[in-house]
Parts: sequence; structure tokens; C-alpha cells
Amino acid sequence: QGPPKMASLSYPNHTAPQDQRFLVLFDFDETIISENSDDAAVRLLPDQQLPAWLINSYREGQYHEFSAKILAYMADQGVTKESIQSAVEKIPPNPGLLDLFHYLQSHQHDFELVVVSDANTYFIETWLEHTGVRHLFRSIFTNPSYFDARGGLVLRPFHSHSCPRCPENMCKQAILREYLAAREQERGVGFQRVFYVGDGSNDVCPTQALGPQDTAFARRDYPMHRLLLEMQQSQSAKFKANMVPWVTGDDIVDCLEKMVKER
Repeated sequence: QGPPKMASLSYPNHTAPQDQRFLVLFDFDETIISENSDDAAVRLLPDQQLPAWLINSYREGQYHEFSAKILAYMADQGVTKESIQSAVEKIPPNPGLLDLFHYLQSHQHDFELVVVSDANTYFIETWLEHTGVRHLFRSIFTNPSYFDARGGLVLRPFHSHSCPRCPENMCKQAILREYLAAREQERGVGFQRVFYVGDGSNDVCPTQALGPQDTAFARRDYPMHRLLLEMQQSQSAKFKANMVPWVTGDDIVDCLEKMVKER
């Protein structure tokens, strides 16, 4: 079972062109996949839910610490690496996301792809590999994770930063700005357009780094969409990009096809 695998149509990464015109950044939980990956893991517990004391320990803006506690509790309950792998592999993609990846794969000369997520390396790498799309992504920015001696998945923060709006372990705007600067230096030229695909409140901060030619794809009626609508209505100077709501990956394909044809 699990998400259908994409046929691997492309050439290996080492022969991929380095002059793509467009950069597409993806969130992972509830953007690429249809739910929060932690929820899929929690269903492996004997009661398929967390105890009240653990749920009540959550503090606003500290999801990373909460997620680390969940993983530690799962290890205490004897949840194995194999069962975690199986649960992550079975998470379905959001509707139309595999169509979107097929489209991006067939236009690899135009698009460079990156994941920016507050999940963890094990969940993301496992899902992308199983689904057959890992080769499409040049980089994955997420919290490091590893299995310790007792078989528990240990989570580490991605970085430290000075952004007052973001959780301590990750500011996606800082990641985006550093990546754009590094790639421009390596390529000798910037990207013509940047596209950011997300759903959550932590996907708002990176959109503040986008310019008028760029696009924020916000999952319709999710926090990112609602917050960006508020910014647009208040005519906030911080948000300069276009905002396109999406329900399925096909909505994103429709928009990208128009951009590619503009040349």
C-alpha cells in the first residue's frame, strides 16, 4: 500500500543542468503529504494516541521540542524503526502532488526543487525515496534526526537564528535567503522567479523574502492562506509576491505552465 510510486523518468542528478530559471521550494507536512507526519507515527502507539500529560506539555512556538518528546515516548513504548518506516511510507501525497512532480520532472531544465520543512530528515528522506521522487530535489532543509542505540528516533534543531516570528529551531526565511545567495554565487546568476509551496503559519515568514515576480502558493483555507490574505488586505509592505491559493497539485501545474510559456 502507500502512495503510488512515480516511474523514474529522469537522468541521474549528477548530469542535471545547473542553469534552471526557476526555484520551487516545498514544505513537507500537509503540503507534499496529506497530513502531519508525526500524526502518522503516533498511530503506531498501543492506544494510537498520546497521553494527556504529553499533549499538555506542548507550548506555543515550541513544536520542535514537542515532536522530540513524542519520538522519545514512542521509543519508550517499544515502537520500532521498521514500524516507523512503514507508517511514513504509507502516508498518501496530497491530491495532484504526484502530477505536479511528474510535470516538474518533465521540465527539469527549468525548475530547481528544494524542501524546507520543520519535520525531520528521516521522515522526509524515507517518504521521498519510497515514492520515487527523491532525485528531483537538490536540497532538503529540515531538522536532523537519527536512531540511537535503543532504536529511538532522536531529533535535533536545524539551526539558531534571530527572527522573532519563528520557532527557535527554524526560520524558513533565513534558509531561503542563504540558499538564494549561495546559489547565485555558484551559478553566477540568480533565479528569474521563486515559487514557494506551503500551508502552515511557519510558511509565511519565507514569503517575505519573495519579490513582485515571485509566487507564494498557499494551500486554500489553511493558516498560510489566511495569514497572507490578511497581509494583502492590510496592504502590508512586507508581502510583495503574488499569492495563489491551491487545493490540488494540478492548480500549481496550471500556474507554472503559464510561467514557462512566457519565456
